[in-house]
Amino acid sequence: MPADAVRAGIPCMLMRGGTSKGAYFVATDLPVDRAARDDLLLRIMGSPDPRQIDGIGGAHPLTSKVAIVSVSDTDDADIDYLFLQIGVDEPVVGDAQTCGNLLAGIGPFAIERGLIPAVEPETTLRIRLLNTGDTATARVPTPDGAVDYDGDLAIDGVPGVGCAIDLSVTREAAVLPTGNAVDEIAGHRVTLIDNGMPVVLLDATEFGIEGGETPAELEEDEDLRAEVERVRLAAAPRMGVQDAGGQTVPKMFLLSPPAAGGDLRTRAFIPHRVHTSIGVLMAASVAAGARIPGTIAHALAAPPQGDVTVLEHPGGLFTARAEAMQDEAGIWRGASASERTARKLFDGRVFPRPRR
Repeated sequence: MPADAVRAGIPCMLMRGGTSKGAYFVATDLPVDRAARDDLLLRIMGSPDPRQIDGIGGAHPLTSKVAIVSVSDTDDADIDYLFLQIGVDEPVVGDAQTCGNLLAGIGPFAIERGLIPAVEPETTLRIRLLNTGDTATARVPTPDGAVDYDGDLAIDGVPGVGCAIDLSVTREAAVLPTGNAVDEIAGHRVTLIDNGMPVVLLDATEFGIEGGETPAELEEDEDLRAEVERVRLAAAPRMGVQDAGGQTVPKMFLLSPPAAGGDLRTRAFIPHRVHTSIGVLMAASVAAGARIPGTIAHALAAPPQGDVTVLEHPGGLFTARAEAMQDEAGIWRGASASERTARKLFDGRVFPRPRR
């Protein structure tokens, strides 16, 4: 990293991954010291400020994200991926979760930066998710030895079409952190589940809503937000999340029966704003929950067909391919697969503001 990053700038690629947008960096271009790195990223993104007017953040959690990428030092992966959620109006840099949407851009970014060679017509990468310890496999279209961002895949929440990037994630840990399909927490029946993203599944009717409200309507309901947060803080320690008040996990899902041709309707608090669609690994966790008898999701969902669970969200539909199976000890394990698109938006140098 340059001694004077403010004047010289830092190599940075702005990419859309799935329904999110973030700044992608090679690890060696950032400080090794965590405190120095976090301070630098806050200055780059323009936080804390609700508009992030003095940085490249997009004034929303879905567009205030960072991916840090490096060549992996393990034989089991080609690339390491660290995800950081940058607070918008608070000076917080969170690493307790990963991001399945930005994951869609990791393969293209690694190829663009020369961290891994492209192979015609498709390049396969094994990606270690440093936040969770899970491993993902990405297949990226690379005709003529370069990433091709054009394609015919459309995903709800993103205008137009793009190249199809196949993602699969295998998870070693049990998907039910407490071992229970249902727990009672803070006076509510909940399902705690983690198939790549720690989420809490809730019955929308217990919170006095119908389930089809818009994100704006839910965010305006201060009593609802406070109650959801009360449950989140009580549930977090049972999912291994400490100091949840300073973290963005677990995510909170209000669930209801399908109303638009899917298998289950979702509204996600992430955790203080409401998602305009649904994250890839959030969807994997919800879909796994819908396949485990006795969970909140299973009770509300239409019977799944095959290996696909169609989740309704504010922006449309998400087709989740998630598995939930019991091992010989009766422990539920999970895996997931998805198709997403990604696109390089800008490549160059970013200039952090001199101080916060």
